[in-house]
Amino acid sequence: MNSSAPVRAGTRQWLGLAVLALPTLLVAMDVSVLHLAVPEISSGLGASAQETLWIVDIYGFMIAGFLVTMGTLGDRVGRRKVLLIGGAAFAVASVLAAYASDPVLLIAARALLGVAGATLMPSTLSLIVNMFTDDRQRGLAIAVWVTMFSVGTALGPVIGGLILQWFWWGAVFLIAVPVMVLLLILGPVLLPEYRDPDGGKLDPVSVVLSLVAILPIIFGLKELATEGSPALAAAGIVVGAAFGYVFVRRQRASEHPLLDLRLFTRRAFAVAASALLLTMFVAGGTYLFITQFLQLVAGRSPLTAGLWLLPAAFALIITSMSSPGLAARFGPAPVVAAGLAISGVGHLLLLLVTPGEDVTLLVTAFAVLYAGGGPVVALGTDLIVGSAPPQMAGSASAVSETSTELGMALGVAILGSLGTAIYRAQVTVAPGTPAPTATAIQDSLANGVAATNSLPADTADTLLSSAREAFTSGLAGIALTSAILSFALAGLVLWGIRTGAEESAESDAVPVS
Repeated sequence: MNSSAPVRAGTRQWLGLAVLALPTLLVAMDVSVLHLAVPEISSGLGASAQETLWIVDIYGFMIAGFLVTMGTLGDRVGRRKVLLIGGAAFAVASVLAAYASDPVLLIAARALLGVAGATLMPSTLSLIVNMFTDDRQRGLAIAVWVTMFSVGTALGPVIGGLILQWFWWGAVFLIAVPVMVLLLILGPVLLPEYRDPDGGKLDPVSVVLSLVAILPIIFGLKELATEGSPALAAAGIVVGAAFGYVFVRRQRASEHPLLDLRLFTRRAFAVAASALLLTMFVAGGTYLFITQFLQLVAGRSPLTAGLWLLPAAFALIITSMSSPGLAARFGPAPVVAAGLAISGVGHLLLLLVTPGEDVTLLVTAFAVLYAGGGPVVALGTDLIVGSAPPQMAGSASAVSETSTELGMALGVAILGSLGTAIYRAQVTVAPGTPAPTATAIQDSLANGVAATNSLPADTADTLLSSAREAFTSGLAGIALTSAILSFALAGLVLWGIRTGAEESAESDAVPVS
């Protein structure tokens, strides 16, 4: 390893970062931009409820399943090459999705989009490691990358709503095409190529094992989150865990593993990955109930609800961008821990939310907890990729992204189930309510609102009063659990992440070849 001081990035590297930020924004947007278009897609293509679910979910499934493979592939054959191939595939798949003539074709196009998206995320992040070797500059660059990803997720529903005001549902996919064309033009000029010359060949058996480990687990968690078949959900999780065990055994025995598990022997890496996963776990469950609260309890339209989420997005931008400077002054561990504590305070504020149309406290609490998450995501990602050797940056980036995807899925499934259980335990139905309506209200607030849509507003409000109170209690249960986890995680980070020479010494002690 070169002992000289890192070369500071110049104009070309910062322009390259701008190029990398665009696909990052789009991949994140594609996770949520489709939500508002679902009704039009269902009616336009005649999709069944099961087909609609697959149209929405298959994208995230494929991203989660292929992240490790694509991250390691970039290390082996070239990160820029994988990024550009993925960008071209993303553009083609976007056109196929926009003009899909039936649900099966749209599902297939969304699956291809997910595979292409899995090439983009670790490639963009690992290239940042190559382009910014100075620690402070790298931290700022990763903060920009994290911010673009977060903004894309937050703006997806808003942009989707605006597009649907003037265009047909397929237009939500076409916005990716010019951006990917720009990536293909500017990428070869502004982005460096990097690959590990000693990486060895890609092990196809490990690729298959990684897919059959991750995909069934994600599927099982989604089944739990959408109240599908418990037996099917359990089977998916058990099958995935079993293949995961086989995958780990093979990686330990392989000379050139798909995922080098020695990365997890680095304390900063392991703690940062755990912190990122648990932070996204908390965010996933909370986000699920807050978006529903805005629409089902406060009565906001989907587009208006999306606009109410913007303060949280802006708070996340501010804290993500300011985190590297604070970390340079105080160290990453105290800044991340402080962010987690702030997030815990935001969750405690949610305990004060009451049913009603005034959403000021809800939006404020959500902005506070998102502000606290900014340092965790920005610095946690930096710690993960920064604590890994440069030749493993693709694999480390894939771990970072997998932690994010898995954490979100776990949060939606587990915390969503907790909130639903509290709702069902507390909801009561007024005597004389028709049986079908009563059953719908007792099942979920969403079903209750749908069942009372045709009733006069006063009657519907009376029937749904208890349901809205119960839903608010479910949100409070999630908030309290999340607050406890956030404060506990702050302590874990302070204990587990070491900085400066101490961390460097530990990192250098681990062989990487």
